Amino acid sequence: MSMPRSIKNFTVLAHLGDGARSSIYAVQDNKTKQVWALKHVLRVTEKDDRFIQQTEEEYAIGSKLDHPSIRRLERLIKTRKFLKTTSVSLIMELVDATTLDKRIPKNYGDIVRIFHQVAQGLVHMHGRGFVHADMKPTNVLVLEDLSVRIIDLGQACSIGTVKPRIQGTPGYIAPEQARRGEITPQTDIYNLGAMMYWVLVRDVIPTALPPSSGEGADAASVREDHEIKLPTPPHEQNPLIHPLLSQQIMDCIQLDPKDRPESMDVVANRLEMIQQVLRCPA
Repeated sequence: MSMPRSIKNFTVLAHLGDGARSSIYAVQDNKTKQVWALKHVLRVTEKDDRFIQQTEEEYAIGSKLDHPSIRRLERLIKTRKFLKTTSVSLIMELVDATTLDKRIPKNYGDIVRIFHQVAQGLVHMHGRGFVHADMKPTNVLVLEDLSVRIIDLGQACSIGTVKPRIQGTPGYIAPEQARRGEITPQTDIYNLGAMMYWVLVRDVIPTALPPSSGEGADAASVREDHEIKLPTPPHEQNPLIHPLLSQQIMDCIQLDPKDRPESMDVVANRLEMIQQVLRCPA
């Protein structure tokens, strides 16, 4: 599909990427001349209704958040025809950044700084009553100064939600997500732990849905807890990784939510402490 010249009252400047049934562009507001990112979801068939609804829910949650580590969502524009929504345009903060999987610092102190910022953003989300539910390296933007933006709230939901279908990314998904249990802050703790493990080791952890499950995974693909072996701790794979950081990650990826840290605030505080230890080693 060719890039449109304009969408609503915005001039399209560049194509930034594509998601599930969506395209993301850099655009300029014709009136204010301000530049934004625009996520455009077009309804072609009835199957697209789910993605339009997901984008509407993404804005409903994102508009209630206000934290420097979370990409700001400005507004949602709907196009209707015969009382039916035919497209939605989500106007978002445009960030000159690269996803974490492509911008991993070589210095472990800088890596932990990124982890800490992500944890702080999630503390804010939880305080507002929401869970991100899809933390992974491609959902964290890293700027040149190593500040971050958490992106893609497409699977975010209120704390305590039970999803009607399995949602999550194989290799990062928490057991309760794969089994359609309650989504809680402990779910984000697990997802974050899996993300931190990948960043340090460059390998996904064994999860209830392995990467080979793909997007079409169903209940029959879900592994039971006794089939999931916890991975080798990061510091045992790489002695340059501090044991405290390794232990923090292993605490986060416990299969039972009750065995994980009691809150994301605890995780953020521990990461801050680990930052200090790395800055001033004994």
